[in-house]
Amino acid sequence: MASTVLVITSLEDVTADWVIAALNERGVPVARVDPADIGVGLSFAARIGEGERPVWSGTVRTPIRTVELDEVAAVYYRRPTPYQGRFAHLPPQQRDFSVAEARHGLGGLLYALRGVRYVSHPAAIARADFKPAQLRRFAELGLTIPPTLITNDVAQAVKFAAHHGRIIYKTFRGLPPSENGYTGAIWAQPVDPSTFDDSIAVTAHLFQAEVPSVRNVRVTVVGDLVFAQTITAPRPYWTGAAVHPRPLRTPRPRCRAPSPPRSAPT
Repeated sequence: MASTVLVITSLEDVTADWVIAALNERGVPVARVDPADIGVGLSFAARIGEGERPVWSGTVRTPIRTVELDEVAAVYYRRPTPYQGRFAHLPPQQRDFSVAEARHGLGGLLYALRGVRYVSHPAAIARADFKPAQLRRFAELGLTIPPTLITNDVAQAVKFAAHHGRIIYKTFRGLPPSENGYTGAIWAQPVDPSTFDDSIAVTAHLFQAEVPSVRNVRVTVVGDLVFAQTITAPRPYWTGAAVHPRPLRTPRPRCRAPSPPRSAPT
């Protein structure tokens, strides 16, 4: 019976380190791979259509582990290294081709293991990766969301601020690395509409009415299990501040969430 947990993430992922340590303590077979190691650091071979079972079978090898795909029971998909770095030394056309082939070949294989529990499946992560879709889904589920405006129209941004008073700005994605490789961040923060100008027209902006709060709660749901922590910080916006998370007991759910699919979508 399949029992291995395949952890797909980068070497620098500290959160995955903790999960792997916990799995080791429980005697659960676990293997860690970063698809961007493809080449000397990772080789693989998988076949289908040579037997009666309509599944991929084969192996993924790293310098220290060999993983039989038939033995994988669950995939913990975290933060694998982007393929672009692996092929950055190639000319642009070769780089882009190699990235696409690796993503659709190796990545497609790892995303199509049958009967495997994904936490979470990359397709599900991609669907949840867009804030407009997130907010619409929250509203559909009956959750209260703050009044929100997405726009590149400065007049609409000013009008929104005039109607709602204090507003905040959030980015849709993280700030990409600079040319010298350094990374930064733009935190969710209050904005002054008197500073708005025509630069808003350059790209999309997300504004929300400020929600006064004493503390924030971060909730993680795994299957039917709900884990919650209160987050306190020395300022109203805990993002980017020194935070102090504490476990929080959650109330009994009013409804049962649908179980996630055990295998990759078709």
